[in-house]
Amino acid sequence: MKVNSTELQNNFGKYLVLAAYEDIIITRNGMEIARLTAIRDAASGQGRVMEKAQEYGLGGRRASYEEFLELTKNSEERYEYIDGEIYLLASPKTAHQVALTELFGIFYNWFQGKKCTPMVAPYDITLRRDPEDINVVQPDIMVICDLEEKLDENDYYKGVPALVVEILSEGTRSKDLIKKLDLYMSCDVREYWIVNPINREVTVYLFEDKNISGYTTYRKSEVVQSYIFEGLSAELGRIFK
Repeated sequence: MKVNSTELQNNFGKYLVLAAYEDIIITRNGMEIARLTAIRDAASGQGRVMEKAQEYGLGGRRASYEEFLELTKNSEERYEYIDGEIYLLASPKTAHQVALTELFGIFYNWFQGKKCTPMVAPYDITLRRDPEDINVVQPDIMVICDLEEKLDENDYYKGVPALVVEILSEGTRSKDLIKKLDLYMSCDVREYWIVNPINREVTVYLFEDKNISGYTTYRKSEVVQSYIFEGLSAELGRIFK
């Protein structure tokens, strides 16, 4: 990831977190001048992510938004469109589906009778950093608090979820940890849960003013707590069976 020196200075906390997953190249006047990188584990020689996961599906094929719409309009495949690249969503494995089923059950029961509605993939979410920067994602779980107000004439939701959950797999790890974290933060998602069945941990990020204002990683038998929905929680022992 490249970032100019002014942006880095203004949002240092954000890029310090992102550097744990990907090197940050710092530029000034268009020239690369420095690198922000994570300290590697001396025994393994690896960073926190352990390895850069391969991008899956179309391998991050570049295309315009119009080309993405043309590709997907009559397709039964699932695609995402992030930063001008198309990704084909592979079929999830068992650990992913177990975590998804358990966590959605918790969300579904907790939000009964409340204003916000939990939704589960496949369900397109269109996010814009600006009018020309259009992205389409399919989070594993999303909590929507303005569903009726933001439905278009074709019954598609066009708002921004309050909370988003992504469940990692070997093939999606770098995209969910880096590309989607930055996208959700930039587009006013308030809370982002990254569920990692591989390491049996959950990290919850709180976003404010397009920056990371807090994050907590839960492990072993701990109970995950939401920042923005007081009382919403999930036992890790239930998510990771």
